[in-house]
Amino acid sequence: MNGIITGLGRFWPKSLAGRTALVLLVALALIQAAGLTIHALDRMDLQRFVQAREISTRALSAWRTLVLAPPDRRQQILAGLELPPGLAVELDDTPAARPDQPPVPQPIARMLRLEFLNQGPQRFRPREILTSWQPGSTRFLVSLRLADGEWCNLRVDLTPPRPWHSDTFLLAFLAMTLAAAALALWAVRRLIRPVRDLAEAADRLGRDVNAPPLPEAGPSEVATAAHAFNTMAARIRRFVGDRTQMLAAIGHDLRTPITRLRLRAEFMEDDEQRRKMLADLDEMEQMIAGTLAFARDDSATEPTVAVDLAALCRTVLDEAADARPDRAAAIAYAGPARLTAPARPVALKRALANLVGNALAYGGAARLALVAEPNQPIRIGIEDDGPGIPAAELENVFQPFRRLENSRNRETGGAGLGLPIARNIFRAHGGDVVLRNRPGGGLLAEATLPG
Repeated sequence: MNGIITGLGRFWPKSLAGRTALVLLVALALIQAAGLTIHALDRMDLQRFVQAREISTRALSAWRTLVLAPPDRRQQILAGLELPPGLAVELDDTPAARPDQPPVPQPIARMLRLEFLNQGPQRFRPREILTSWQPGSTRFLVSLRLADGEWCNLRVDLTPPRPWHSDTFLLAFLAMTLAAAALALWAVRRLIRPVRDLAEAADRLGRDVNAPPLPEAGPSEVATAAHAFNTMAARIRRFVGDRTQMLAAIGHDLRTPITRLRLRAEFMEDDEQRRKMLADLDEMEQMIAGTLAFARDDSATEPTVAVDLAALCRTVLDEAADARPDRAAAIAYAGPARLTAPARPVALKRALANLVGNALAYGGAARLALVAEPNQPIRIGIEDDGPGIPAAELENVFQPFRRLENSRNRETGGAGLGLPIARNIFRAHGGDVVLRNRPGGGLLAEATLPG
């Protein structure tokens, strides 16, 4: 049973539109099948009734004609009668119905109105009535004895009724069903569109906090959901703005005492202590600058333009080689000569520079590979030759100010914001950044962008 449910679950759509459409189509098919069955059964009953009524009427008429006709002209008159399909009338000296066979069932006898033969004037009543039929067949025999002893044998063959009006009925019914299904699919897509728009707006808000608001139109439920979403987005923007403003104020206020401390340190007589104090003050300024840059997230306000990613990657590597000439031999690029994609160039360059700088600072190398395949995200892989990162910390290093003392050198002067800033920028573009330890040693930073 569980296997059957699992098998059926494979055909269950994942989207709300697909599930709604499937339920509507299944319900429509069941309703149409039920309606078609009821229609067919009613039509078959009606056809049986009409056929039996016509046969009984013609049979009674033929019987009365034979009763009134002279015996020597009965065959001639019988040959000129127009009989309906399923009815044959013969004159014979012996009855066709045999007493050793079962009589006609009562429902059929009532349909053929055999009781009318014993009603009416005495002269129209047969002297004897015999009926028989073969069980399982639709052929019935009725033998009526005339006053002179001759038998009028009625052979009744009730043909199976047709459930359809015409040969094109099923085609028309199928066309109507397909039209109803198409209308249901169109209606579902129209009704589900606000949900899809809400999901797209939520995705845009996750990449850009200043994304445009949703239109508050449509049905009341949709307008209410859009209004709630816009209110939530406004609160998030206000929260981010307040946080950025607060951090900017803190950074501005901290620069003044740092400057005073720097001036006082210059007057210290102990050279070693003065050097250490100035180094601590420099680190504090770098941390403040990095914190403000991380909080502002300037990439959200930069417009998106068409960028040659290949040229941008080579530029970042060239600048890294100029800044670290001792590592120039360990810097390499592999990928297409040109690759254009929509991006925010300044922010993307900063993210790539952070990843390349980390690879050089902590891994001693930066080999960048740009890969673009049809209908696939663009991949940017940066490999180094460092000691790598423990598997449990591969995700933790993306937390702000997170540093690994065992696997990363704390003497480099970083504040632990390079990777979080890079991930924020790539996620703002609709991609992501992940870290993996290479099987042969070193670390791989793989960034993705929408293709």
